[in-house]
Amino acid sequence: MTLPHYLFIKSQVITQSLFTGNFKRGCMSFSMGKFLVALMIFGVVYLMMTHTSPSHSVPSGLAKVIRSNKEDMGIDGGSSFRRLWRRAPRLPPRLPPDEKGGNGSFIQEPMKTKLDSEWVGRQQKVKDAFIHAWSGYKKYAIGYDELMPLSHHGTDGLGGLGATIVDALDTAMIMGVDEAVSEAGSWIEKHLLDRILQKGQVNLFETTIRVLGGLLSAYHLSGGEQGMNVTSKGPRPRPIVYLETAKNLADRLLSAFTSSPTSIPFSDVVLRDSSAHPAPDGLSSTSEVSTLQLEFNFLSTVSGNPNYSMEAMKVLEHLKTLPKVEGLVPIYISPQSGEFSGENIRLGSRGDSYYEYLIKVWLQQGTNHNSNWTYLHDMYVEAMKGVRHLLVRKSIPNGLTFVGELPYGSNGEFSPKMDHLVCFLPGTLALGATKGITKERAMKDNLLTFEDLENLKLAEDLAKTCFEMYSVTSTGLAPEIAYFHTQEFYEGGLDGGNKSSEYVNDIIIKRADRHNLLRPETVESLFVLYRITEDPKYREWGWQIFEAFEKYTKVISGGYSSLDDVTTLPPQRRDKMETFFLGETLKYLYLLFGESSVMPLDKYVFNTEAHPFPIKGTI
Repeated sequence: MTLPHYLFIKSQVITQSLFTGNFKRGCMSFSMGKFLVALMIFGVVYLMMTHTSPSHSVPSGLAKVIRSNKEDMGIDGGSSFRRLWRRAPRLPPRLPPDEKGGNGSFIQEPMKTKLDSEWVGRQQKVKDAFIHAWSGYKKYAIGYDELMPLSHHGTDGLGGLGATIVDALDTAMIMGVDEAVSEAGSWIEKHLLDRILQKGQVNLFETTIRVLGGLLSAYHLSGGEQGMNVTSKGPRPRPIVYLETAKNLADRLLSAFTSSPTSIPFSDVVLRDSSAHPAPDGLSSTSEVSTLQLEFNFLSTVSGNPNYSMEAMKVLEHLKTLPKVEGLVPIYISPQSGEFSGENIRLGSRGDSYYEYLIKVWLQQGTNHNSNWTYLHDMYVEAMKGVRHLLVRKSIPNGLTFVGELPYGSNGEFSPKMDHLVCFLPGTLALGATKGITKERAMKDNLLTFEDLENLKLAEDLAKTCFEMYSVTSTGLAPEIAYFHTQEFYEGGLDGGNKSSEYVNDIIIKRADRHNLLRPETVESLFVLYRITEDPKYREWGWQIFEAFEKYTKVISGGYSSLDDVTTLPPQRRDKMETFFLGETLKYLYLLFGESSVMPLDKYVFNTEAHPFPIKGTI
């Protein structure tokens, strides 16, 4: 206790003895000597607490805090004697506006610098992981669609268009991995057009989101149409190479639309003769036909040819007219009839990106949304209401929020099954709520409706569930599919293996679902939620996931491998590195750990393969 504080308390004690219930007795025995002692104490307290040290002896920032403390206590050289009696506040002293944790705060700045340097280092770790993945692919599988990192071979499972090269290119551009940019760009310039002219059957959806999307984002990021013009050292194609290759590919993909008797395109295209046909069962996935529009719209914008957008948008215009279940749709649709097939409703495989593109295609149009496209926003809003009403449940015993399925429609039994793919939804909900700006700014500008706030809360709850799907396993990596313990459903002995997890009894992982394919959906949502809420926990969760990837999926000779079983140690590895690990997973982790000014969400919309396209009117 300091001397001034001691004297101040002592004065209060004497005061109480003078003015409490012993007042009469104190007055009767009160002498002039006691009066002088009390007066002396008050004088010393006053002088010591109003004395100001020379300015050079105290740092200016600290002097401000001292002055603030004194003012809060009611002590000032020119104040009245009465203010001396005010008690010191129970709360911490108020800092002046320029000291409140900003860049100039002598208290906060060292911590901020430490945290920033930590995340710069972590972002570099992700960049190193990308370089390791790319080096393995380049060494063993260049020109193939995907790397088999254990057997040191390449494989063509996506039509033989070098999908990893095109998928990874814009990630290399964003990270500034100049060598990979040069290598990928040179391969595309020398080989991709010939591949397109010679290759046979490809899937319309996969080729559009990975190859067409990758070419178009590379075109923009390399400076095409006054794009970002990300510079890199070493030889690389002119932006027009990416655009011309994209146009040639898209012209052939258009046959899926023009060959169909309805507005619903066929699922498969033969590139070399520009023909198309339906899948063997005659059906297309709802998600696949409705996840082409961002790419074809942007191609129309940069090429000046409206046909690409017109054909793709016919699909969504047609889907608008079909009957739905509270905005929710079955996962199959027939190109022959143009009608949905079956009643299976889910936001996992074959259903997921239908809902994602409703809001993203609308956002792509920018602030001056075309009134003819507002139906997309309306469809999205209705669908999210349907999700909350029909598909959202809580697990027991600990109440994790999850999104289940309706395999037999709204009148059938509810299934507590949730694909990892569903973990795109938290990011989509957050994006739909704030339109890409921060929650703080949206609240300040009074831009959020009650429904937006509901969706944002659901987004955060679901993001936690998606993260717990990782942390509940022995490896810290999520399974492909999880089930949730409910009143109606439980299977014992199928936990994730991490017995210390709080949610070990909430999440059920069946043996056939325990594989991990290096998927991006959870880290995508963590990236979006961090950008929008600015809550650092999303970064920390992302870092834990990245560390688990590094520990269990990294192959020393190059590349990363999928896993057979995330619940056992050591995990059995699969001999495959998906293209989306470089195109999406590592890109989203890199952006999560970096500055929010890079690829801002109110200026860019990411396609379902994480290829960024500029929002109209913002770049």
